[in-house]
Amino acid sequence: MFSISITQIIGAFLALFAIIDILGSVPIILGLQQRGEEIKPLRTTLVSIVIFVAFLFAGDLILRLFSVDTQSFAVAGSLVLFIMALEMILGIDIIRYNGPKGSSSVVPLAFPLVAGPGSITAILSMRAEYDMINILIALILNIVWVYVVLKSTKKIHQFIGEGAVYIMRKFFGIILLAMSVKLFASNISSLL
Repeated sequence: MFSISITQIIGAFLALFAIIDILGSVPIILGLQQRGEEIKPLRTTLVSIVIFVAFLFAGDLILRLFSVDTQSFAVAGSLVLFIMALEMILGIDIIRYNGPKGSSSVVPLAFPLVAGPGSITAILSMRAEYDMINILIALILNIVWVYVVLKSTKKIHQFIGEGAVYIMRKFFGIILLAMSVKLFASNISSLL
């Protein structure tokens, strides 16, 4: 039986919104476009939702296939989130995305920027607290938002300007850093 809860949907939506941080990725998207990469919003969102749904419904099975437990994946994901947060806060590049030309809609956009270790770990963790239907609705709402942002990246950049993009990136970087610390702290004890 499905139990739709607005509170759970909002909680899951906000957590995923902060982790996915598509607005904070606008500078990365613009950089890819300046290098001549064509961004395909529909392809990015479809690949992202497939990854999310796969992990929502079969995440444990996928992890067991590689002999990894959810806590280990969460700790690994928290470290990746930590590094991404440092990149956002400090304005440095630690992780490099050097894929073949034309693949940027899938790598690095769909994975790991939208459906990355942090958001996947969040989904796996949310399953313990939220009903599946509420997580799925929150996912769909986030993917719609990702599509809108990808479709109008240049307009957003012109509208809010460099300064606002910079401030948003720092703000969401701090939120992401706090989330990574919480994710790490809540899962490391089970591994020790």
